[in-house]
Amino acid sequence: MKKTLTVFALFVAVIASGAADGADDAVSVILNNFGAARYAAGAIPKADLDKIIAAGVRAPSARNRQPWRFTVVSTKALAEKIVNGITEGNVVIVVSADSDSADYTLDCALAVENIYLAAQALGYGSRIYTGPVANINSKLKNDLGIPRERSAVAVVRVGRLASNVDVASSASPRKPADSVVTYR
Repeated sequence: MKKTLTVFALFVAVIASGAADGADDAVSVILNNFGAARYAAGAIPKADLDKIIAAGVRAPSARNRQPWRFTVVSTKALAEKIVNGITEGNVVIVVSADSDSADYTLDCALAVENIYLAAQALGYGSRIYTGPVANINSKLKNDLGIPRERSAVAVVRVGRLASNVDVASSASPRKPADSVVTYR
């Protein structure tokens, strides 16, 4: 009995330490994220792309409405209509929502961030774009299969990082926390 309890205690300790490491890993990804600008050629495996999309699907939403739809564009010619300078193998994910949903912008922003961070957690570069949204909504909905009643909200580009990219040289400077946080 004592041996069984010891093994069980060891098992619980290993599981608990793994959970703590996972939390540290998640915070590390959040604190070290950056909008990649340089990509290398190469396709993203479908299993990884499925995980990245699953992260978007799992985003929180107001009243659990989940207004988002994800259009995954992997053909270079179509992706270049959305974002300039696409590298072979990059994927562009267009996040859209019903135009009449009151909370869709915030909800979709949460899904976009989940996609952006999941890609980086898996070792890929990612970048969020809102500039192409007007062009998508006015000219590309049909090409992308986005119904008329839906509107593109944001785009996330995902791809393999160029070999000389790191967070220290690629991240945009951030304001210090003490300049944007007030504790009361």
